[in-house]
Amino acid sequence: MLLSLMSVHSYCCTSVIISGKARHDGRPVMMKHRDTEDPNNRMEWFMGPKYSFKALVNSTFDGRSVWAGMNSAGFCIINTATYDLKDDDVPYSEMDQEGVLMFNALGICESVEDFQNYLDTLTKPWHVEANFGVIDAFGGAAYFEANNHEYVRFNVADEPGGYMVVTNFTRTGRKDDRLGVDRWEKACDIMEGIDVSHAGHKVLFNEISRSYLPILRDISACSIVMEGVPSGSDPSETVMWTICGCPSNCIYVPLRNTGRDDIPAFMKSSLGSENAEICDIALRYKSSFGLEPGCVNNCRLIENKLDRGFDASIGNKKYSRITRKAFKAFKNISASRKY
Repeated sequence: MLLSLMSVHSYCCTSVIISGKARHDGRPVMMKHRDTEDPNNRMEWFMGPKYSFKALVNSTFDGRSVWAGMNSAGFCIINTATYDLKDDDVPYSEMDQEGVLMFNALGICESVEDFQNYLDTLTKPWHVEANFGVIDAFGGAAYFEANNHEYVRFNVADEPGGYMVVTNFTRTGRKDDRLGVDRWEKACDIMEGIDVSHAGHKVLFNEISRSYLPILRDISACSIVMEGVPSGSDPSETVMWTICGCPSNCIYVPLRNTGRDDIPAFMKSSLGSENAEICDIALRYKSSFGLEPGCVNNCRLIENKLDRGFDASIGNKKYSRITRKAFKAFKNISASRKY
């Protein structure tokens, strides 16, 4: 029971997937707002058996668990924990292997269908109890509700409005064990009030991740929005927008799908530390000022300039300079406490 309660507090997240069929440009979009008792997050690059990938990890990285990622084929994956699906006697000490499953999937999967085939051939028990969200470069967008032995797939394009909101319960699980209902209800209300056809990273970050209670909380550690490509387009145009820190105290940074390790140094382990510099800065500011609305307002000023520069840099190498400049502005404002 103790381990179960620890998991409840440690892995509560809010997510959204919008099908490319519901968007004006045909690009699927997937968001994960991560709540965790591990506040230090960073980004890393990996070379898998078939594909390289960029992924979110804890600073105390165990070498095999990632919590969101994008690979060179344009396949992207996230998870949210659930507590209403487990129906076996697998010990809780052997559970919570969702990060391992996602690490392995990113190295070998090209599509949603590949991920389904991966689950079909994976040795059971899977040691998971989760919703897995996936999008690909072929128009695929789906959630998989999975426990140790089986899954149920939901294609997002078939949903009313062409999107799904998922937190910490499932449609097929036990109703008495649902968690995260309040966050699900708020996120659904927000989604109903926005233009889904034009909802990308900026809208999802500002309207959902930074919407405060019950979604933005003291244990909110980062947020990621992955913008895929229209069906059949070049997967290198997939972008993983990442807030590597509490969303109210940090800026988002775009990571392009280049197939190589070009993650900015400030988002990786650096300066002799396992932590990312940008996350350390966000945590220091949070410790002094908490979830202060003014932080968001000033982050948006930097992000507006970053968006304009990034849009103009698509297809060339200017984006690295643009992201460094945005980080420098964030670092300087944080140091002067003039948010």
